[in-house]
Amino acid sequence: MKKYLNLLRVKHYIKNFLVFIPLFFSKNLLDAKKMFGAIIGFIAFCLLSSAVYIINDIKDIKNDQRHPIKKNRPIASGEITVLKASVIAIFNIIASITIITFYCLYVDSNINFMIAIFYLFLYLVLNIAYSFGLKNKPIIDIAILVSGFLIRVLFGGVIVGVEVSSWLYLTVISISFYLGLAKRRNEIIKYDGKETRGVLKYYTKDFLDKNMHVCMALGITFYSLWAMNYGNVLMIWTVPIVMLLAMKYSLNIENVENEGNPVDILLKDKFIIILGILYIAFIYYILYL
Repeated sequence: MKKYLNLLRVKHYIKNFLVFIPLFFSKNLLDAKKMFGAIIGFIAFCLLSSAVYIINDIKDIKNDQRHPIKKNRPIASGEITVLKASVIAIFNIIASITIITFYCLYVDSNINFMIAIFYLFLYLVLNIAYSFGLKNKPIIDIAILVSGFLIRVLFGGVIVGVEVSSWLYLTVISISFYLGLAKRRNEIIKYDGKETRGVLKYYTKDFLDKNMHVCMALGITFYSLWAMNYGNVLMIWTVPIVMLLAMKYSLNIENVENEGNPVDILLKDKFIIILGILYIAFIYYILYL
């Protein structure tokens, strides 16, 4: 069972909680119907993202076998055959599309089915293109990583019938670029990984550092403007928490013991977890109590 959980990258499902962001900030979290829709969207994205990870692992099997950590992944290590992994990926894609189709057509007909499906297919197509060559194109590789975060948020808005604000869009984009650049930064430092990830030969640490700092500054600025324009004066008090989260994450990135993987950094740092819980609790108090 463990090898299948690793194949599906279950721990990366934490990224899919971005689907709930539009619901949470629209003050509809306690609306049972909308919450059910967000949960359906979350499940659909978990299935689809697992399929994407499997496709990437199949395509990247040779590089993963040369990687000191990725060589232990189920496909690269031979624990799961390519054929079996392919069947699981196809099943996940079909299941994801089927769940959303059934929900939009038979449960909540007010949801824009075409746009919801569009976002799922856009995520799938971009990531297949990434796996089959775009991962080796500098800047484009990071842009596709960023698109994954943004599509989750936009899809979450569609599935619950909530419009994503411009400030939230800009905040997500900026922070996502920071995360993507940080991941490449630590890969290039830790492995000098030309053999395990060819695109790294195009990047330098200085380039990645400078653009990381720009994106972090923009992310905090856009979030601050969003908080100021939200319509609740208490929202501005969440800005220091966001700044602390950004600084602690940045400090962790300076530790080259990790690859810069956002999930690993978030789950392994108790201070970040505590700050995250504090942020969510404060926002919940502002919006719902």
